[in-house]
Amino acid sequence: MLIHPQFDPAAIRIGSFVIHWYGLMYLMAFAQFLLLGRMRIRTPQYQTLGWTYKDLEDLLFAGVLGVVLGGRIGYTLFYMPGYYLFHPLDILKIWEGGMSFHGGLLGVLLALLWFAHKHKTHFFVVSDLVAPLVPFGLAFGRLGNFINGELWGRPTDLPWAMVFPLVDALPRHPSQIYQLLGEGILLGIVLWIYASKPRQVGQVSGLFLLGYGVCRFLAEFAREPDAFLGLVGLGLSMGQWLSLPMIVFGLYLLLPIKRSTK
Repeated sequence: MLIHPQFDPAAIRIGSFVIHWYGLMYLMAFAQFLLLGRMRIRTPQYQTLGWTYKDLEDLLFAGVLGVVLGGRIGYTLFYMPGYYLFHPLDILKIWEGGMSFHGGLLGVLLALLWFAHKHKTHFFVVSDLVAPLVPFGLAFGRLGNFINGELWGRPTDLPWAMVFPLVDALPRHPSQIYQLLGEGILLGIVLWIYASKPRQVGQVSGLFLLGYGVCRFLAEFAREPDAFLGLVGLGLSMGQWLSLPMIVFGLYLLLPIKRSTK
């Protein structure tokens, strides 16, 4: 079996100045968004709409707010509503952990809706631009989870099982790596290739929702459910239940239905 290296959570220490690995992963995710986003807005579809790098920066700023606020609020509502109902000030303690991808997704959707309204364009035109940029950012996030030794997997006897000493002595699935490879790198490559050709408005977004939903649903079978929540119904975790609507709506968007782009 393998043993988790127990990395120092601080990537850089200079006196009292500290940069944590997880914060560094966020910065890397935002940097790749701008880098790959610049390539996306140079495609004929977005050149016709007159998109600029300034638009991309505005979109990133709105998206960051959506991720942070939505991720935190989603975590409090989906996973620990009872606790935060009686400890509302703890919602502000983001540094103690507790972010929900599905909540962050809802926050980003609201940010994209605002951006589309401001620029008088169709919501799915904006989301189709962003969708191929998201998985690679998620990959950095899962790498941060692995470095921090959090979101570990269920016990297993597979050859690549890993012991997380801060948890217990049981060999477990390195589920963070599964998610990094699945909903991160693999989905990112598939989406990038799919979006490189003209698609009906909404279909790139649909493939993202379907792909992430399926990858997350499968990865949850190897990921240890939150101890305070466990499995919530039919042997499925909260992450799996929240992924099902993504799969359904993703399939709907992939159907060849004519949609107005006005």
